[in-house]
Amino acid sequence: MEEYTVNKSRDKRRGTEGGTGKTVTGEQLRQALLERYSPRMYEQISGGKAAVAGLGGLGSQIAVLLARAGVGELLLVDFDRVELTNLNRQVYDLSHLGMPKTEALAGILQKINPYLKIRVKQEYVTEEKAGILFQEYPILCEAFDKPEQKAMLVNTVLERCPETVIVAGSGMAGYGSANSIVTRRKMRRLYICGDGETELSEHVCLMSSRVAVCAAHQANMVLRLLLGEEEV
Repeated sequence: MEEYTVNKSRDKRRGTEGGTGKTVTGEQLRQALLERYSPRMYEQISGGKAAVAGLGGLGSQIAVLLARAGVGELLLVDFDRVELTNLNRQVYDLSHLGMPKTEALAGILQKINPYLKIRVKQEYVTEEKAGILFQEYPILCEAFDKPEQKAMLVNTVLERCPETVIVAGSGMAGYGSANSIVTRRKMRRLYICGDGETELSEHVCLMSSRVAVCAAHQANMVLRLLLGEEEV
């Protein structure tokens, strides 16, 4: 297992503004968000943390949306590397080919917000590990590809992490109407985003636009939870 932490307090890792080389301080980023949020919203979002399990089409886009929103801490978990076939729906580009997705995505997020705290765990999530990996996080975004992996993660975390709320994705393949993708509250600690039925198959592909709609639903539910809103 490879793990490292990127801490937002490390001022040497500063952003650039407009490619001019001008540094952007943490206070400038804070003020920029405060122009969009109320002080209460800012405190709740910036003080929040969430985990993302699976950094493909769903997970990579969820992480980017949460970083842009100003969520204070993210845990990124995946075992895979970036492949050329990933680029039609994931946030990576050609420069990331062959890199671990955890490393590539952490780099992308740092360019959005160099003061974001990022924890990275490059490993395959098993039933034995799931309860330990996510127990410190109040919100977990499930973004795995295979139905059996999704079921394992959801069931294990519901059982072993009693303080963790899961926001999962189910049914976003193809190019059907985006209006069929919705957020549902299935249990007290489980939300599911998607149409609930359209999965990848021999005749159904994964399209960036529909996957992105589902990712946005998941990210939006995370933000609602951080702001104290439990209903969909």
